[in-house]
Amino acid sequence: MATLLELAVGYALVCVLAAMLLCTLRLLAGPSAHDRVLALDTLWMCGMLLSLVLGIRYGSQVYFEAAMLIALLGFVSTVALTKFLMRGEIIE
Repeated sequence: MATLLELAVGYALVCVLAAMLLCTLRLLAGPSAHDRVLALDTLWMCGMLLSLVLGIRYGSQVYFEAAMLIALLGFVSTVALTKFLMRGEIIE
């Protein structure tokens, strides 16, 4: 019989994958560029959470390091996209 931790990690995995699917749908069908940037921002957060859940499931440090890289790159890309949408340029 599965332990409570295995069931919780499995449930979290399914929830994160469902959230990623919904974010992808919003990214493809977003009516404006702002909606698409918000969906992309949420999608990288879900990717980071997916990496963390897989790290818990498999007990490997590599997944946690990948989550850190996803978080850093996702934050920088979101700031760059937002600045581009607001001003039309990234580098001043």
